[in-house]
Amino acid sequence: MFGIGMQELIIIAIIALIVVGPKKLPDLAKTLGKGFSEFRKATDGITDDLKQTLQGENEKKDENIKEANIEKKSEEANLSSAVDATTKNK
Repeated sequence: MFGIGMQELIIIAIIALIVVGPKKLPDLAKTLGKGFSEFRKATDGITDDLKQTLQGENEKKDENIKEANIEKKSEEANLSSAVDATTKNK
């Protein structure tokens, strides 16, 4: 967890116990837990929004490519029929 070993956690807990005191330490831990939870929810929400936005942009690009291909095929068909018409007239 965060690259911290058991010895480091014990030292941090002892320092926190000395600084904050035994009565306020559970409240502090509870507040920190809620803060981390809210932070995680916020980052997950932002990540989901970004993913949805990127998927929407990719879908729009795909639609634009399909439309361009359809237009190109239509132009090729028109050109082909025009060439056929000119060869029939000769």
